[in-house]
Amino acid sequence: MVNSTLAGNDTPPAPRPAALRRVVAASLIGTTIEWYDYFLYGSAAALVFGHVFFPKADPLTGTLLSFLTYAIGFAARPLGALVFGHFGDRIGRKKLLVLSLLLMGGATALIGCVPGYDSIGVAAPVILTFLRLVQGFALGGEWGGAVLLVSEHGDPERRGFWASWPQGGAPAGNLLAVGVLDLMTFVQSDEQFLAWGWRVPFLLSAVLVMVGLWIRLAVDESPVFQDALAKAEARKAEATRAAEAARAAEATRGAGQGKAEQPPLLAVLRHHWREVLVAMGARMAENISYYVLTTFVLAYCVGHLKLDKQTALNAVLIASAVQFALIPLFGALSDRVGRRPVYLAGAAGVGVWAWAFFGLLDTRSFPLILLAVTVGLVFHSAMYAPQAAFFSEMFATRMRYSGASIGAQFASVAAGAPAPLIATALLKDYGGSTPISVYVTLAAVVTLVAVLCARETRGRDLAALDADGTDPAAGTDGAAAAKAARV
Repeated sequence: MVNSTLAGNDTPPAPRPAALRRVVAASLIGTTIEWYDYFLYGSAAALVFGHVFFPKADPLTGTLLSFLTYAIGFAARPLGALVFGHFGDRIGRKKLLVLSLLLMGGATALIGCVPGYDSIGVAAPVILTFLRLVQGFALGGEWGGAVLLVSEHGDPERRGFWASWPQGGAPAGNLLAVGVLDLMTFVQSDEQFLAWGWRVPFLLSAVLVMVGLWIRLAVDESPVFQDALAKAEARKAEATRAAEAARAAEATRGAGQGKAEQPPLLAVLRHHWREVLVAMGARMAENISYYVLTTFVLAYCVGHLKLDKQTALNAVLIASAVQFALIPLFGALSDRVGRRPVYLAGAAGVGVWAWAFFGLLDTRSFPLILLAVTVGLVFHSAMYAPQAAFFSEMFATRMRYSGASIGAQFASVAAGAPAPLIATALLKDYGGSTPISVYVTLAAVVTLVAVLCARETRGRDLAALDADGTDPAAGTDGAAAAKAARV
């Protein structure tokens, strides 16, 4: 256990408002670019990849195979969470965020250069899948670092609001990805779009990455992390001196104390395994509903309802703009009423809305399709906005990157990764949307249970959390404080 005196109450001073806004802007722009890259693949998988990389399959099977390559990217996200989390907790958040941006942007630009199946045969989907794995690896490390950089710069009273801005990178990235695809489909014929037009948005990523890199390099490392690192080094030096002064068995015991810390992954599994499970459960409805609302909906409208691409793309485009505006509002609301109530309302709402969603799509009316997607994303925003602060407040500083990333990204393998795949398979097998609504509702139930099992975290002092999750500011009863800081 970390000494509470060392971890204690000398919280680093909050940055000036201008510095905080600069950190928020850098995180938002960086996450927007990374999510643009990631969502661009999902949208292209729904609209293009079945034709370009799996042309010998029937249209629905081609879409299914495209979503399979899409889902494989999620398999690399936990690995990215482990690697980036480990080094992010050891050497800092900023360096890892720069690396994740370069990896994601490079992989996305290369996807725009991959020849189709007609040119190089089976090598085409193989190369596509590899680049998707690189995307997943990069995103697995991006999310945790971006939200922590803001969470650890901000003050506890408004952490939900400030930390929600990087979350806005998801709808902003989706808005940008769908908007560019929408523009390309508008100015080109279907033949031109399938031949080369779809590649332009992927190649554009190289330019966006340079912009994001320039902005991200200008921000400072998290003061909370720097303070925790300095204290860890001081403890290590003190323990080393004690070990050198001791003899025989006492020297062995002192040397054991002289080890700076466990690897972050082991520390998380020892001290915060409950929080990891809560984070994973909390992500089920959030992740599954989002990919049904924004990715599968494209395949459903175009492939099943036989609507034109523009109808589905425009609905997602407008709804994503609404979501971008709502996320900071829900983040601010979580500062007032708590993370759990806002999150629970979103999970319950999306579970119920799943039953109205497909009925509205089936009308083939654009206003009702827009309503279906927009309301669904409103409920999703209520979960997604407080998530950054909620997860950040569960873990101690020197294992926070690992803990938040592991909880979020391991859940994505079971949630977001197979969501479009499962939805497409259910549609193919049953010919209707009822099983898909059941699927989303079950995910909502899992999330409701997980969040109900969690403790409220609003207002916690991130610098004061000890390694075992104890918050010294929570009271004088150490056992009670430790219990309150855990699930």
